[in-house]
Amino acid sequence: MHSQERLEVLLEKPEAAPKPNVSLRNNRQDEDAGAAFVLESKGKWWHAGFHLTTAIVGPSILSLPYAFRGLGWGLGFFCLTVMGVVTFYSYYLMSLVLDHCEKAGRRHIRFRELAADVLGSGWMFYFVIFIQTAINTGISIGAILLAGECLQIMYSNLSPSGSLKLYHFIAMVTAVMIALSQFPTFHSLRHINLVSLLLSLGYTFLVVGACIRAGISENAPPRDYSLESSESTRVFNAFTSISIIAAIFGNGILPEIQATLAPPATGKMVKGLSMCYTVIFFTFYSAAVSGYWVFGNKSNSIILKSLMPDEGPSLAPVPVLGLAVIFVLLQLLAIGLVKINAITLLISLPYCIDFHISILQTFL
Repeated sequence: MHSQERLEVLLEKPEAAPKPNVSLRNNRQDEDAGAAFVLESKGKWWHAGFHLTTAIVGPSILSLPYAFRGLGWGLGFFCLTVMGVVTFYSYYLMSLVLDHCEKAGRRHIRFRELAADVLGSGWMFYFVIFIQTAINTGISIGAILLAGECLQIMYSNLSPSGSLKLYHFIAMVTAVMIALSQFPTFHSLRHINLVSLLLSLGYTFLVVGACIRAGISENAPPRDYSLESSESTRVFNAFTSISIIAAIFGNGILPEIQATLAPPATGKMVKGLSMCYTVIFFTFYSAAVSGYWVFGNKSNSIILKSLMPDEGPSLAPVPVLGLAVIFVLLQLLAIGLVKINAITLLISLPYCIDFHISILQTFL
């Protein structure tokens, strides 16, 4: 049997399937999950600010004192500021490109469609899909695991001799995420993401207050801001710290967020970004400065571990730290929900068919 006939049998169609291209993908928007997504493009600029803040500001900011540990005060402030300026400008440019495409009659509701418009519909298109899906999947899994660990921390403090293990809490969080993922559209998450924004401010200021109290208490740890004596270790720690700061500012779903805005979206995304980076300014700098000020080069990977050492008493009131952990847990659910919703937008049946057709036509 010829390759063309085999392809027809596999697809169960009387005619050979055409090669996938950008126009075919655009024509199929009404057939996939993107159609429902576009129909919910009712958002205001502050809704985009809620989505952006949830996508960027997360519990990972509690690792900023550790990032400063490998850079010191001067270089730490410099890298944090430069990364903030660069990412804001990059997201601003991307929003301008999306505005330009919308005015030209090509409104993109996913990152992959923007990639197809800019890079073409070849292998780079599928490479972008793979990278974005991998990132969002990894963040979703990480959010579930960290949320399970938060539950275990609370459980172990309330019932030290309890029989529940970490995997029990991970299963609980997974069940909750499955239930929450039934929200039909990204726009429907706007109220949850507003709560997420407030939670990020809440646990940040709780941790900052705990750090200040620990720093002025009688049990304050000795402060040492010196870097490692070995040059190779200093270089390695510096690159590790820079990678932490760069990862914290990452956002791989900006086109999906901009697509929630009611058209025309021109100018609205800039206001949303401004709201998001205002929250970033207050949370990132306060967490980094307070944590590094108290613990210096003894900062742990997560500042909560420094405040609750394995040996000795807690350096801050336990109820305050417990409330911070609860806030972190709740925001992790919101972050996981946003990333899961983005994954469902990425993986839709017509595009998967296009991908498999392209693979078949390559090898048959």
